[in-house]
Amino acid sequence: MDPQLREVAQLFERFKAAFARNDFNTCTTLLTQIKVLLTKFPSLPPSFQPTPNASEELTIARQIYEHAVVLSVKIEDQEAFERDFSQLKPYYTDTCNIIPPSSEEYPILGLNLLRLLVQNRIAEFHTELELLPPSALENPCIKHAVELEQSFMEGAYNRVLSARQAVPHETYVYFMDLLAKTVRDEIAGCSEKAYDYLTINDAKKMLMFSSDQELSQYISEDHPEWEMRDGCVFFQKAKETQPCKEIPSLQLINQTLSYARELERIV
Repeated sequence: MDPQLREVAQLFERFKAAFARNDFNTCTTLLTQIKVLLTKFPSLPPSFQPTPNASEELTIARQIYEHAVVLSVKIEDQEAFERDFSQLKPYYTDTCNIIPPSSEEYPILGLNLLRLLVQNRIAEFHTELELLPPSALENPCIKHAVELEQSFMEGAYNRVLSARQAVPHETYVYFMDLLAKTVRDEIAGCSEKAYDYLTINDAKKMLMFSSDQELSQYISEDHPEWEMRDGCVFFQKAKETQPCKEIPSLQLINQTLSYARELERIV
């Protein structure tokens, strides 16, 4: 084996051992060293120069970046995820004629779709989706992300929240929790404007909490202006701190009529 390739393989084995024991600080340090060594391989993107060890180099580099993406989820670093996924993507799109496909391709592509959905980057979500072959939509990981996006756009928040219980891959839990938080905040904002109060049971059902303790913790952390008493959740303080602004309807009508008169004169 080529000495440089052997060094990368040895460091990668140490990385995987550290990853298995959840030593993510060591993983991050080793990953930096490995990425520096990968820059010495001309067979890797963007050059793709044919070399005697091109197949082996591309295969191990793809595995390294796949692990890097999963590591970024484990340490909850969305910037690292975007950076590592951008480095990994060419191995899925431009090496299909050089190395066999990876079993982790669709789980990671689906994970990226979920990240875009969590970040509300819907246009990019659909762009990435369009780049996939039609057969990819049958993959459970891709299908999960697509169904989530449809539920989110339809406002079917209950389906979004319940989808966490059926994630197709354990790495999806982090982004599903972020999405659930976004959805709950949206429901909470609508609830405090639509109601003066809700019973605790109705509030739990609406926000999809299974216990009073979960609801109480959510209120104390995210909505301290709400009050839990007498078996109800009261939103009065929230209404007082964020009063609704009245629409100046009379002023708008007068302006519209004025514009109409001016247009009549011009014509």
